[in-house]
Amino acid sequence: MQIRNSVERYGLIGVALHWLMALAVLGLFALGYWMVGLSYFHEWYRQGPHIHRSVGVLLFIALVVRLIWRLTNPMPRPLPSHRRWEVVTAHTVHWLFYGLLFVAMVSGYLISTADGRSIQVFDWFQVPSITGRQPGLEDIAGTVHEWSTWAIIALVGVHAAGALKHHLLDRDETLRRMMGLGKRR
Repeated sequence: MQIRNSVERYGLIGVALHWLMALAVLGLFALGYWMVGLSYFHEWYRQGPHIHRSVGVLLFIALVVRLIWRLTNPMPRPLPSHRRWEVVTAHTVHWLFYGLLFVAMVSGYLISTADGRSIQVFDWFQVPSITGRQPGLEDIAGTVHEWSTWAIIALVGVHAAGALKHHLLDRDETLRRMMGLGKRR
């Protein structure tokens, strides 16, 4: 597999960024959904949010890298069998993903730093608060974070359904290209 994208297929970096971010998004959603129900005395009450924030910051970095990669690499051409509405929908869903991920990560950052403290990322580095102490900000940011993450998960469902449709019904190479696999024989 080539490193860079071509007009025919995704390269190793594009494939790796796609699946790494997909796993991180699903993992963060599952962890976030689980940890909001934890009691103050649960052993993961502090550990869960620390992991969630740390992975969220790393995901933000991956998002920036992925956007740069996407803007500086050719995208594989749509397959000849793709209809116009499928191509437009795919592009719209991808850009909605980028926008919603940005909103979710910025709102998550604002939740975590509204008290003026920085975010400690796995004891590797800190991301400082740019707002300082802002009473009530965490509530507003929390609402935005919740809605944007649910919207992301809804888009994940649409995206996965489209990939499965192409693979199982249309029997084309769409999903195989994103998995770094060669053409069907």
